[in-house]
Amino acid sequence: MTVARALAEWAHGFRATPEDLALADRALADTLSVALAARTHPLRGVAAALPDAARWAAMAHVLDFDDLHTDTTTHISVVTVPAVLAVGGDARAYLAGAGVMARLGAMLGWDHYAAGWHATCTAGAPAAAVAAGVALGLDAEGLATAMALAVPAAGGVQAAFGTHGKSLQVGFAAEAGVRAARLARAGAGAEPGALDAWLELVGGTPATDFPTEPAIPGGLAVKLFPCCYAMQRPIAALRAVRDQVRGEITGVTVTTPAGTVQPLVHDRPSTGLEGKFSLPYAVAAALLDDYPGFDSFTDAAVRRPEAQKLVDLVRVQLLPGEVGSLLDGQVAVRIELADGSEVYTELAVPPGAPERPLSTGDLSAKAAACGRDVPALLDGLTWTGARDLLRRQFPYEAEEA
Repeated sequence: MTVARALAEWAHGFRATPEDLALADRALADTLSVALAARTHPLRGVAAALPDAARWAAMAHVLDFDDLHTDTTTHISVVTVPAVLAVGGDARAYLAGAGVMARLGAMLGWDHYAAGWHATCTAGAPAAAVAAGVALGLDAEGLATAMALAVPAAGGVQAAFGTHGKSLQVGFAAEAGVRAARLARAGAGAEPGALDAWLELVGGTPATDFPTEPAIPGGLAVKLFPCCYAMQRPIAALRAVRDQVRGEITGVTVTTPAGTVQPLVHDRPSTGLEGKFSLPYAVAAALLDDYPGFDSFTDAAVRRPEAQKLVDLVRVQLLPGEVGSLLDGQVAVRIELADGSEVYTELAVPPGAPERPLSTGDLSAKAAACGRDVPALLDGLTWTGARDLLRRQFPYEAEEA
């Protein structure tokens, strides 16, 4: 049996538990919150002429505030929620697509991510095909065909991080899945074995024996700060001791497993987007700002003289060894002060990780931070209502000839 058929049969026969459905509702609310937070972002005009799934996914990802599947380093919901909503789907379609993305991401493995691929896009395009396909009523064979038709779009690289290209390639993956599902429904044929061949070409390990439950093994991590997930842990660690830092800082040493900084490609950021992928700037923002939120990741904030001074003081010590996720090991930070004293902090699991889930109050506060009107807009939200809300807030605008 091919991987595509095995995943398709699982998705077609999947039955959600109450716990799965609760996760789906949280993912829907979180994805819409972070999309609504980007209503004034410059990318909105750029993406306005894209199809629904691409437009909504790009806007939900541009602030890098959406959830993450830490086991596979994939932003599952930002691909699958827009794909489902674009074709009028529901929680079951989301969970089927999200589950395929988690299982496909596991087959791709850490080496695929460490090689520079953006696994959200590579695993995302076939998963979006399943999410949209389930919503469109495809049978197992149709879902396998849709995944195969999505293979040509299963790309995306980390070199795009810190630019609009990152969120746009996520949008392209979501839309590719919708397109593949619609083509399969229309009768297009494809060889399901294409997914297996692609997996091997990009360094993955095809497998047809995988966990059947829960829908998303390992759960999802929810971010507290609008930046790369690899920065959540050092920021949280520093916030715990920020009040102890008194006087002039003369040096900061961050010690962390080497693989945990894989996506942090900008050591000396000069824009807000680059700052979202910078370990030295994570240190600066955590020490300078009461809360490293949206205002911390503007061009002006990153270029602050005091921020640039701190960035220059940061030294990073990378620990060797095998890494399987961005949360392997722990981060340790030592802050040296002018009077000769030091402040030390370390952290293994940041708040919002599956092992440290956010409280209802934390989730409500995050929604409110995304816009004063966001809690009211999300009140009583259904999957149908979510589609209507996105169409109102991010309408399609035809490109001028």
